[in-house]
Amino acid sequence: YSYTNKLHKSGINKSAQRVGEEAGEVLIEANDNNDDLFLGEAADLMYHYLILLKAKGFKLEDVENVLKSRENGPRREE
Repeated sequence: YSYTNKLHKSGINKSAQRVGEEAGEVLIEANDNNDDLFLGEAADLMYHYLILLKAKGFKLEDVENVLKSRENGPRREE
């Protein structure tokens, strides 16, 4: 199996865990001055996020539609 297939078959929990790990790495690299490392981690985050979306039965377009429907920016948690 490819890494993508293996991760997809491992389920939502594993995919979600990888998104969290990659998000942390993006935050770390955001504070440094190495654009290549930052973009690499951002790409890893996006890759794992897309796999999670697929595991949940969604597409990036679904998220885009939610963003378009919000007139005043992101919804704030209360």
